[in-house]
Amino acid sequence: MHTERAFNFSAGPSMLPIDVIKKVASELDNYEGCGESVMEMSHRSAEFKKILADAEQNLRDIMKIPDNYKVLFMQGGATLQFSAIPLNLGVGSKKADYIITGSWSKKALKEALKYLDAKAVASSEESVFSYIPKVAKNDFRSDADYVHITYNNTIYGTHYVDGPDTGDIPLVADMSSCILSEAVDVSKFALIYAGAQKNIGPAGTTIVIIREDFLGKAAADVPTYLDYKIHADNDSAYNTPPCFAIYVAGEVFKHIKKLGGVSEVERINKEKAAKLYDYIDNSKLYKCPTVKEDRSLMNVVFVTGDEALDKEFVAEAKKQNLHNLGGHRSIGGMRASIYNAMPEEGIDKLIAFMKEFENAHA
Repeated sequence: MHTERAFNFSAGPSMLPIDVIKKVASELDNYEGCGESVMEMSHRSAEFKKILADAEQNLRDIMKIPDNYKVLFMQGGATLQFSAIPLNLGVGSKKADYIITGSWSKKALKEALKYLDAKAVASSEESVFSYIPKVAKNDFRSDADYVHITYNNTIYGTHYVDGPDTGDIPLVADMSSCILSEAVDVSKFALIYAGAQKNIGPAGTTIVIIREDFLGKAAADVPTYLDYKIHADNDSAYNTPPCFAIYVAGEVFKHIKKLGGVSEVERINKEKAAKLYDYIDNSKLYKCPTVKEDRSLMNVVFVTGDEALDKEFVAEAKKQNLHNLGGHRSIGGMRASIYNAMPEEGIDKLIAFMKEFENAHA
């Protein structure tokens, strides 16, 4: 049994800032003297309404979300959004173009095909998704209702440095594994969505940031819960929202504000990632299969080239309190997910272990 906290390199659910965990723990049975836990609180209570309003405002502040965008706290993970997006946005030509950069974009496309003429306009699958495909405006159908991208690919460790130029076609981005890790210009997107369990809080809530003119377009037969306008009109409380997950998310937003905002988080993340990639690139044992210019700041994938040795690495790392370093079951190898809450000390300890392991096996 571990007496100290591990460095958890899981792709999600992932580490939370320790300050947030301690604050939540201190309020667990009695939130701000109201005599109740947030887990027990009515979602219609004044206390929870304030928690929700503050969470939204703080997210707006740190992401600089324009006033003509709605912020929704939903459930069902990014997976439910794979259906909600075509049902809400694919209402004109009923065409949508998808760029395929990994498993999650493939799943999003598969779901959209149930409702629309959805098309993969580019893919990097032929090279095991080791890069982000380059596309030009004329690669998209001019009458497409939207273009969908997965901004960061947790399994393969790739990432958009900047989204594609889609001209007048609305751009939709799944930012589940990179939201709040770097500054993004929200106004470039019609819709941004993100499951919470990587950079925002515990699993249970999904953030949807949608431009107001895309609300109210869902057909009458779309399930009520999948109609974004319903959530916008009811301040994310049409049904009981995931109250506790939203509360913790709100505390994370406050934590980021205190740090100096997303730009400061981005600076730290770039330093952490550069340190780890630099070690891997100069190592004799490890190799990163992703193209340098498209490497993720959040998910660093690497291999030794020997499957048995990779498994030994993961097992030995766990004994050193470095947890969840196994690559995704679909590709194996190793993956260090170094989300916002992973301290630099965790990167240093990982590199020290990698050096030891390399010396023993190179």
